[in-house]
Amino acid sequence: MAYNGPMFGNVHRDPEHHEATARVEAWVRARFSLGTASAVMVAEVECQMPGCPPIETIAAFWGEDETRYRFKIFKPVADVVEDDLPVSWLLPSLVDYGELGCDCC
Repeated sequence: MAYNGPMFGNVHRDPEHHEATARVEAWVRARFSLGTASAVMVAEVECQMPGCPPIETIAAFWGEDETRYRFKIFKPVADVVEDDLPVSWLLPSLVDYGELGCDCC
């Protein structure tokens, strides 16, 4: 099988995109009091489902107890501002149950 490009979709190589994802990652770490040892991932993805915004930003992170948390912001990562992040007291509602969670998102 021939290689036809990036394995994980559209890979952004421009410095502005990397700066935006790093900025959102830093805000997630600060908002939820995560240390440098905690994994935090920020990605911009295209949604193919009807009714979804065309581009959204997803943040996923793991707490000290290895619980995975996730939230979406319905805009490109470059447009995300710190006030778009959920407030810290919503942390229990951000638990990512994977396939066991809701079908809505």
